[in-house]
Amino acid sequence: MPNPSHIQGVEISRLADQFGTPLYIYDGEKIVSQVKTLQEAFSTVPLKIKYATKALSNINILKLIRKAGAGIDAVSIEEAKLGMLAGFSSEEIMYTPSGVGFEEIQEAVELGIMINLDSLPLMEQFGRAYGGSLGACIRINPHIMAGGNIKISVGHKESKFGISIEQLPQILDVVEKYQLNIVGLHIHTGSDILDAEVFLKGGNVLFEAAMKFPNLKFLDFGGGFKVAYKPHDVATDVMEVGRAVSSAFQEFCKTYGRQLELWLEPGKFLVSEAGYLLVKANVVKETPTVTFVGVDSGLNHLIRPMMYDAYHSVYNLSNPEGKKAKYNVVGYICETDTIAAHRELTEVKQGDLLVIKNAGAYGFSMASNYNSRLRPAEVLIWEGKPILIRRREEFEDLIRHQEICEF
Repeated sequence: MPNPSHIQGVEISRLADQFGTPLYIYDGEKIVSQVKTLQEAFSTVPLKIKYATKALSNINILKLIRKAGAGIDAVSIEEAKLGMLAGFSSEEIMYTPSGVGFEEIQEAVELGIMINLDSLPLMEQFGRAYGGSLGACIRINPHIMAGGNIKISVGHKESKFGISIEQLPQILDVVEKYQLNIVGLHIHTGSDILDAEVFLKGGNVLFEAAMKFPNLKFLDFGGGFKVAYKPHDVATDVMEVGRAVSSAFQEFCKTYGRQLELWLEPGKFLVSEAGYLLVKANVVKETPTVTFVGVDSGLNHLIRPMMYDAYHSVYNLSNPEGKKAKYNVVGYICETDTIAAHRELTEVKQGDLLVIKNAGAYGFSMASNYNSRLRPAEVLIWEGKPILIRRREEFEDLIRHQEICEF
């Protein structure tokens, strides 16, 4: 994994001069390339890609993903509205809620968006309100433990997501009771899934359940493709997964009696490697045991290292050929926010620019104003040009919705 000094011919250091730091930078060509890779890997089946909007929800990124030929999966009504603002039609959006109020379901229905039903109580409410007048999907919990961290393993037996496969008889009872029009079944086992075996295991759960639903149009295998974070890290062989899953899917369709669509919901796979967080070294602080590099960012901008113990490669853009030493790269938050521990970097001096890689997914989308810090700007590199797609916050943005009262 090379450490780039340029993206599409644009010098990264000049972006700091133009837009300041910290700065999120996205390589638009990489995002489109990842969409094309999935389309190629699953080229033998009728494929629909539903990008997991929660990974990175900037409207301009959504517009780019739509341009590449994908739809979206939204997990909130706000994400669905962002998608429509970006140009997606209601038919291109799947809404997969988790424990929301029924008024949010009603709002999505009014927008013409398909609902992914993830609990028996929601199925009951949906049935009472709409009967079989609308097509709907059901999210099945397949009881499969998969994913790189327990917080992103969502298909195991004790997960809050979906309806347990062991409750299939109850699901069928509710479908019969309200004559629900179930047109899709969905599973998602987790993130950072490495090989085809897990997808096939989940697929077998789907295939068996699907035989109970005569009006299906699609089966949704979710997402979770692993991307490489560490040097020499192994990523999902998407081509192998595509061949294996497509073959099993086509065999199922023969058994089912007609051709269905295969849906995928990639998030991290499409945007993670396209994203970089550019930061500046505020201080280089030596102690008897460790040398800290304090940068102008922290867990308020990239929480993954703290929340998921996630590894992100870091390199010194300002001194690429310097002598190497070990550093702890830490944030400016009043909290332990170690971005990279005991990491070998070329010599870092105050004012140097550091680049944090794989920052496209669950970076800005999980950013906050903790410590009353401002969120950074976002820049998209497209056709060799930097485009500002979100301005840097200002102090006025912090207090915009606060009511300042007199006491």
